[in-house]
Amino acid sequence: MAAVAPARRRKRRSLPIGRILLLGFFLVFVLWPLYWMFNTSIKPSDDYLTVPPVWFPAAPTLVHYKAALFAYRGLDGLINSLIISLSATVLSALLGTLMAYSLARYDTGGKHLSFWVLSQRFLPPIGIVLPVFLIYRQVGLYDTHVGLIIAYTVFTLPVSVWMMFAYFRGMPKSMEEAALVDGCTRWEAFWRVAMPLAAPGIVAAAVFAFIACWTEFFFALILTSRTAFTLPTVFRAFIGFQGAQYGEAAALAIVSLVPSIALGVLAQRHLVRGLTLGAVRG
Repeated sequence: MAAVAPARRRKRRSLPIGRILLLGFFLVFVLWPLYWMFNTSIKPSDDYLTVPPVWFPAAPTLVHYKAALFAYRGLDGLINSLIISLSATVLSALLGTLMAYSLARYDTGGKHLSFWVLSQRFLPPIGIVLPVFLIYRQVGLYDTHVGLIIAYTVFTLPVSVWMMFAYFRGMPKSMEEAALVDGCTRWEAFWRVAMPLAAPGIVAAAVFAFIACWTEFFFALILTSRTAFTLPTVFRAFIGFQGAQYGEAAALAIVSLVPSIALGVLAQRHLVRGLTLGAVRG
């Protein structure tokens, strides 16, 4: 017993050290690319490929941010991305919530409809983008905000439905039935009882939909040109015959991170709760 006790103490002392090392490795793995990208965005062009590398420029500059936002129309792409991503996120969350509630409570379409909804995500974008492009050219939706909002809503809706479906299916019906006994209508029971309980799941589904829309490139590349182009499509302008514009690309990448990080911080509490409860119930 005397020999076992020191071994346990050594194990207890080594456990925090192991966790600290693991956490340190994780932070370096995550933060190092962000630091180097920020460093490149404020570094003069002559310092990009020097040996040894410049860890922090002696004379930081914002000229790359100005060029990326105005000369390369990054600001227009940023505004378009915000309009399109937020609109598609709201539509996806609203329609996904209603569809998931219908599937979970009324078994709408049986098992086949729910699986069909999920199967829409199995289709690769390249398999449907050409017909969508031809249809959009015919009906006047090509290179419009409305056209890309519709495409992104359809693109993110299956995931939103299935995330919310797990929530509503795990929610006890007795709470809504009690509200009906107390005189609520079916709509009031849904709005006053089911919606507040499902709020974390709705927030989690909305955050995932926003990130999917914010980072989507393929649909935006094919379905837009000069008017409704989004932020990811601007990056292709930084690679040309005369080389890559590393500073401008890094500056715009830093700018593109701001909305996603801000949304993640604001929705952190609901996001963690929504993912964990949804996983347990799913």
